[in-house]
Amino acid sequence: MKYHKKTKIISFLLISFTLISCGTVPVNLQIAKKNVMRYYESDRYSNDLKKIISDAEDDINKLKLNTNSTVVFDVDETSLSNYESIKKIYFGYDHQMWDDWIYEAKAPAIPEVKQFYDFVILKKIKAIFLSSRKSAQYNVTYTNLKNAGYIVFDTLILKDSFDSGLSSLEFKSKQRELLSKKGYDIIAVIGDQKSDMEGKNHGLQIKLPNYLYIIE
Repeated sequence: MKYHKKTKIISFLLISFTLISCGTVPVNLQIAKKNVMRYYESDRYSNDLKKIISDAEDDINKLKLNTNSTVVFDVDETSLSNYESIKKIYFGYDHQMWDDWIYEAKAPAIPEVKQFYDFVILKKIKAIFLSSRKSAQYNVTYTNLKNAGYIVFDTLILKDSFDSGLSSLEFKSKQRELLSKKGYDIIAVIGDQKSDMEGKNHGLQIKLPNYLYIIE
């Protein structure tokens, strides 16, 4: 999922759940792919998400909120699911196919994250979407989010040419710092990558599972 030529490569990793803990013996690639499919297409993925979201809601309920309390949502594999598109090419990666998929604006909401979003909005907490997608994809991303049910949010931030040389971690940390300077009180970030939440101004770190790829 390469968002820009200068972006540090984002490799699709078919991570097996049966790798030996020491990591010295890899699993056959075909078996690894089947393990990924079993995870996503069984109750395991949904149940893991439900537990994470339930814990996050409990944590937020303990916080003292204010009018600027904000949750920052990642987009891909957090708010929107690209699983079916990735599965079509058997968990490989093709830049053109990925761009074509984004421009279809058909990625569905991940139900458990949509539930969390509804919880956030109900509590009058601000929602912001922050993604390393290219700024040229703003309109289709905005449309996709709206169509998926994310109707109310303060802003959508994507990566423009000025930030093209930044890693995802650097870009998102920079944008959260800017949001904080504007007065947003970031109480939590939710994402599927460590790079979604590491760095400055993150509040609670709500990490979702992703066994499809890693973004650094």
